[in-house]
Amino acid sequence: MSVETSPAFTVDGRSAAETPLHHVWSVCVGAGRANEALRADWQSHFREAVGTLGARYVRFHGLFHDDMFVYRASNGGGFGPPTPLERPVYTFAYVDKVFDAILAAGARPFVELGFMPRELATQTETLFWWKAHCSPPTDMGAWVDLVTATVEHWIERYGIDEVRTWPFEVWNEPNLVPHFWTGTRTEYFQLYEATAKALKAIDPELKVGGPSSSVFVPDSRYDGEYHDRSVEAATAEAADPDALPWKPVWIHELIAYCAERGLPLDFLSTHLYPTDYAFDTQGVGQSISRDRDATRSDLEVMRRVIADSPYPEAELHVTEWSTSPSSRDHMHDTVYAATYIARALLQCHSLADSISYWTFTDVFEEGGGGIGPFHGGFGFVNEQGIHKPTFHAMAALNRLGDRIALQTDHGIITRTAEDAVAAVFFNYPDSMGTRSVGGATRYAQTHRLAGEGPARRIAHSVTGLVPGDLYTVEILDQEHGNVAEAWHELGEPLNLSRQQVADLTAIADGLDRRSLTVGADGVLGIDITLAPWAVMSISRTNP
Repeated sequence: MSVETSPAFTVDGRSAAETPLHHVWSVCVGAGRANEALRADWQSHFREAVGTLGARYVRFHGLFHDDMFVYRASNGGGFGPPTPLERPVYTFAYVDKVFDAILAAGARPFVELGFMPRELATQTETLFWWKAHCSPPTDMGAWVDLVTATVEHWIERYGIDEVRTWPFEVWNEPNLVPHFWTGTRTEYFQLYEATAKALKAIDPELKVGGPSSSVFVPDSRYDGEYHDRSVEAATAEAADPDALPWKPVWIHELIAYCAERGLPLDFLSTHLYPTDYAFDTQGVGQSISRDRDATRSDLEVMRRVIADSPYPEAELHVTEWSTSPSSRDHMHDTVYAATYIARALLQCHSLADSISYWTFTDVFEEGGGGIGPFHGGFGFVNEQGIHKPTFHAMAALNRLGDRIALQTDHGIITRTAEDAVAAVFFNYPDSMGTRSVGGATRYAQTHRLAGEGPARRIAHSVTGLVPGDLYTVEILDQEHGNVAEAWHELGEPLNLSRQQVADLTAIADGLDRRSLTVGADGVLGIDITLAPWAVMSISRTNP
């Protein structure tokens, strides 16, 4: 008696590659500052980022900022002057609310240790609308006591096994003097040393890293103790910025500092915006947009640096990444950004331990609240919770399986844990060549990309699936899910009515949805033409 067997799993007649797929895009997402996480809308957006986008960690600034009321040297004044306390105390009520909410959502904090409380800061009100204090401490011992008390509080509240799963990153972009740091490079390294030692003294298994430096640069502006603008002119005036020797910032130097002193360095962190801002010979700042493969190129450099270092086992975390570092860049709201993101992240899945998109929500106040519902904020959702095209791109990536069956220049087919298929394809137009999407200070400027092309046919055959299974196809393109364009056509209203919110929400989620059925022979045929800038997801329909 013959026994029927399922056909072998193949793609286009070839055995599936079956290599692992690391979902680097969903390990961590970014957010503005700790205090914003006390808001109900932030928490609602975050729960959706966890449930739909797969976010497992979240990172933000301002853990020790004054509006979290952790470090208290006085009892607060109210209508009268504050009364100094005999000794500083630490109060964690606000921090507890934030961390409880993150854990309740099913995620964890990627802890950025900063910024400086006012009473410990050598300089105050140095950055942002909310006046962050980004300076070295007046007393390093007091800083160490603050960090120690905070981490010990978390261990008491959440347990050591939980806290050991949290990465601890020392500060944020300290190379950006005098913005995120007012001291020297050496002073930052001393802060790292004191903080790392304090963490390991609490528990040797706590993970610590840095330097959380900003972008790659092709010149020596960050080679010394301070940012030196005088050496940037050649970068600002380069005819072909992509031909310049882009390099990481403070990575080699921190590795050398730690190795010389026997300090722990469990992970290296940096930010890889595919942009730069350099000053020309007239002192005028010039925005630079690098090529579409800049993220992959920079990660390959970072991997070589770590492999050749005294810390070859160190993890690599990109703790901020987006198409640009501006929270007023209207490209963030577009289909073009969604396609760029899908392409770049699929290129880089094997090159980092995490790539944290900056940020998951437009509830973000570095420059104050955004002006209008689509103001170019970083978020996957706007302040009203409306899904931008980037949200759908990230949701598509999250639906992928953990085994690669086939990867091409235009997408990926994966196998899920249930031996189903999950795929993402995109059409980053050929006419773009090596160009990135760049930025836009007004929404209308994004239209320069609307006419790029041509369309792209996606055709594959997958064998070895369950006959009769249904698969859902979702396509995001300029005609489907392009919510910022619909807002633009309304005249770009600054304040939406309740009906406008409802209407735009429906447009945002109105993707082109189709169905595919696995044939009786166990074959799923894919033959779909994607318009320019489209992102397509294919996943098994829920029973």
